[in-house]
Amino acid sequence: MEGIVLALLVCLILALLTKHLSAPVTPFYILAGIVVGTSGLKIVAADDISHFSTELGLIFLLFFLGLELKPGRILSNRKTFLASGLLDLNINFLIGFGAAFLLGFPLIESLVIASAFFISSTAMTVASLIENRKLMMREAETIVWMMVFEDIVLIVVLTLLSSSLAAPALFVGEIAAFFAVFFLISTLGRGYILKIMNRDDELPVIFTFSSVIAVAFLAQQAGLPESLMVIAFGAALATTDPVKFEIQAQPFKDVFLVVFFVFFGIGVDFSGGIPLLIIAALSLLAIVSKFLSGIAIGHFVHGKSGAGIEIWANTIGRGEFSIALATLYGSVMVSTIIAGLVITTSIVGSFSAKYSDRISQLFRKWGLFQKSPS
Repeated sequence: MEGIVLALLVCLILALLTKHLSAPVTPFYILAGIVVGTSGLKIVAADDISHFSTELGLIFLLFFLGLELKPGRILSNRKTFLASGLLDLNINFLIGFGAAFLLGFPLIESLVIASAFFISSTAMTVASLIENRKLMMREAETIVWMMVFEDIVLIVVLTLLSSSLAAPALFVGEIAAFFAVFFLISTLGRGYILKIMNRDDELPVIFTFSSVIAVAFLAQQAGLPESLMVIAFGAALATTDPVKFEIQAQPFKDVFLVVFFVFFGIGVDFSGGIPLLIIAALSLLAIVSKFLSGIAIGHFVHGKSGAGIEIWANTIGRGEFSIALATLYGSVMVSTIIAGLVITTSIVGSFSAKYSDRISQLFRKWGLFQKSPS
């Protein structure tokens, strides 16, 4: 209990400081955990309470991912969605997987590292577009669709990694059955669900919290991954009124996710056999891979390679979902690598997003790219 109290106090101070500086807070939460945890002062250690809290943070993060999945919007923008998403996937995933495999990591851990190379931080990306007043630029829509594509690929990766634990056909069948049940309940019970969520008392928040936890518990009892079931549940509820569920679940996600980040940092062990030089090299490679995919997307989607500078600058930062994959399927070594990668790319990404115009001007001065069309 003392560990959580100390962690939250440190995070409150960091949140106030980073908001004042307009800096991303996630890497500093992880750094705070590293300082007080295994690789630092060793004054805070994980216990049953912190484990439960971090699990709640992960559950509500994935529940939000499910709420954001809206098939109708994806189909109406499928050209940009597929073109930008596939370029982003092929370049970053292959570079990340190749680097991890060459370093001697086994298949599963190479997939986790490759996913960390590919999946940008949705929260950081959207926040940077809003804070830097760039939502109206042409590239912003492409960036948003890239985030949606990455979220869907994340679900596929979770399915692949989870199915290795059981017979693939049976596993996929069980997942499909739960998906069908969730969508059937949300369709047939839509009126009743909306009636609950439209109340102005405590019932909507109790219903949201208890239903998400109940789904995670049922998945655990059925021997299925909680992550996929919670995403499926969120996707089903997205057919009702996802905004109301987001409003009710937001406080749980925000608080428990902070604990999740801090205790992820607490568990990072830099004495686990991974040289800092390797972590730094992979972090730099992750920045370069997003640069290459950004330029390719700018060229093929917008017709100007220079547009890719803006796309790259706003998608460098990796974050919440990379850490989630490391927590679920990564070893201590993989978690340490991803911690370093998230911290480095988040900090670099915050500055690149803020000063992307100056970066573009610098590239044009060197004669490398033309100005993106307005």
